[in-house]
Amino acid sequence: MPRTLITGGAGFLGSHLCDCLLERGHEILCMDNFITGSRGNIGHIKNHRFCLIEHNITQYIEVEGPLDYILHFASPASPIDYLEFPIQTLKVGSLGTHNALGLAREKKAKFLLASTSEVYGDPLVHPQEETYWGNVNPIGPRGVYDETKRFAEAITMAYHRIHGIDVKIARIFNTYGPRMRINDGRAIPNFLKQALTGKNLTVYGDGTQTRSFCYVSDLVKGIYRLLISDLNKPVNIGSSTEMTIQQMAGKILKICGGTQSKIIYTPLPEDDPKVRQPNISKAKKRLKWEPHVKLDEGLKTTMEYFKEQLNISNR
Repeated sequence: MPRTLITGGAGFLGSHLCDCLLERGHEILCMDNFITGSRGNIGHIKNHRFCLIEHNITQYIEVEGPLDYILHFASPASPIDYLEFPIQTLKVGSLGTHNALGLAREKKAKFLLASTSEVYGDPLVHPQEETYWGNVNPIGPRGVYDETKRFAEAITMAYHRIHGIDVKIARIFNTYGPRMRINDGRAIPNFLKQALTGKNLTVYGDGTQTRSFCYVSDLVKGIYRLLISDLNKPVNIGSSTEMTIQQMAGKILKICGGTQSKIIYTPLPEDDPKVRQPNISKAKKRLKWEPHVKLDEGLKTTMEYFKEQLNISNR
């Protein structure tokens, strides 16, 4: 039975990975300090192969017994989080990654880093492929997340080259689905909460900036394929279907139905990327993976989750 540690295991993506790997027979050690994770995300898990460890991974990580895999997903991941917790974000991406890699070296475990499309910054190459080095403002407010993930990739590859650790790096693009926080601050949670509560939908800038949205079940399948692959260098995991933020706002208004909400516009945050779309050719070819859940289907499922969280009955 594989024994797996998931840091940030009570977060949005981490909790879905707990489910995925439990279904595949793993024993799961879920590690979280609940700065942005939620006990509610893992409250449904009733399995003797699941263990919760409350710990801040910027401190030394001690785990008894063997480990086969370490999936490092601990980090604030929304702009409102890393603007509120900039130093914690930098520390978990640097000290936390260092500690997790040290544990992987000690246990001779495979190591998977949850990196991000943010390593590309405000890209000058479109769509973005893994060979692109990015366009990041290192001292801007978003830089605490962008640069700590770039550092995390660098130290992960250093441990691979120097210590021979079998590493994987997933560059994760915009993902949505159940267990996103209501106050996450990103486009889909914002729009759903606003539409479902009758408030106007807030679009930053003129809404022409683009994103590519992948449903969480597809994303997790891609992560698993990468985990069991022989790839060591970064792989983009996300949807290659690009749309503007304004289009997404309109789609959510339509899906929610019956709402009196309208779209309003506010100033664009500093360093907000103008475009974001992965080239997923590598994932398609090497992992035999691509997303399958249609956007409307995924949004409807996510909307039902948000209704439940907001105690809103079906209209």
